[in-house]
Amino acid sequence: MNMLLYLIPIALFMGTLGLGAFLWSLKSGQFDDLEGASWRILADDDTPRSDQSAAGAVSVKPDEVP
Repeated sequence: MNMLLYLIPIALFMGTLGLGAFLWSLKSGQFDDLEGASWRILADDDTPRSDQSAAGAVSVKPDEVP
C-alpha cells in the first residue's frame, strides 16, 4: 500500500505532462497540415541522386536480362 503513495502522484504528473505536451503541439500548429506530409511522400524526385552512381549501381536494359 505504501507504494501507491508514490505511484499515484507519479502517474498524475506524467499524465499532466503528456496533456501539456499535446496542448502545446496543438497551439504551435503541429497538426495544421495533415495532408501535406502524405502528398510529399508521393511526390517523385525527377533528378537522380548523385550518390547512387557512386555506389556502383548497374543499369540493366530489358534486352540484356537472360
